[in-house]
Amino acid sequence: MSAATFDFNGKVALVTGVGRAEQIGNAVALAFGRAGARIVACDQNAVGVTERVREFAALGVDARPCAGDLTHPDIAALAVETALRYFGGLDIVVNLAGGLTTYGPIERLTVNDFDREVAINLKTAVLVSQAAIPALTESRGCIINFASIAYFEPQSPMAVYSAAKAAVAGFTRSLAIELADRKVRVNAVAPGMARTGDNVAAAGANAAYVEMDDLTRAVLSLAVSGPDAPTGQIVPVTPRGGR
Repeated sequence: MSAATFDFNGKVALVTGVGRAEQIGNAVALAFGRAGARIVACDQNAVGVTERVREFAALGVDARPCAGDLTHPDIAALAVETALRYFGGLDIVVNLAGGLTTYGPIERLTVNDFDREVAINLKTAVLVSQAAIPALTESRGCIINFASIAYFEPQSPMAVYSAAKAAVAGFTRSLAIELADRKVRVNAVAPGMARTGDNVAAAGANAAYVEMDDLTRAVLSLAVSGPDAPTGQIVPVTPRGGR
């Protein structure tokens, strides 16, 4: 299914990690917007998220920014309140904030490294989901978390990142069971290295990348509701033609 065939008119999507151009958060938020959704774009980078929303508006996407550190529960609550205030509801949450910040041998790991990796990858997803549950219960909406292919194929030297993303996967599966009676679906994508500006700068243009169209299509597919829509699934997204 092409991303252009999705229809999210009338839906409201909250996407975190939307502060920088040429990154996954920007691509996912824009894909939902082009499919008709109204967007709450969140990031701790106030300048960046405001600029992304300005770019969305130029493309005809109705979006509102929410800036702040989502490792704090009041900012997670503010993100949901922004959706309710401007758009009157919330249907889709994409917990995309996070990333790989600790790369190297475990012997060199500091407590601050550990705390940061767990906070940006797991804590943000937990707090935003927690804040969004009442609104998603009303809309019978969905949560889409971001795990990593490292959940399926742990890599070295990134033990703490792999552990944090495995925790996101476990959180996803458990929360899906917890919210099943409320008709709120919870899934995750687990992508390999995506073709982002940062990754291309670090690894070159010819590395084995997950193409952004494939990744956004996987996310949008999980947001489609219906009697056969999945919940509790961790969906790997790998480079075309294999790793």
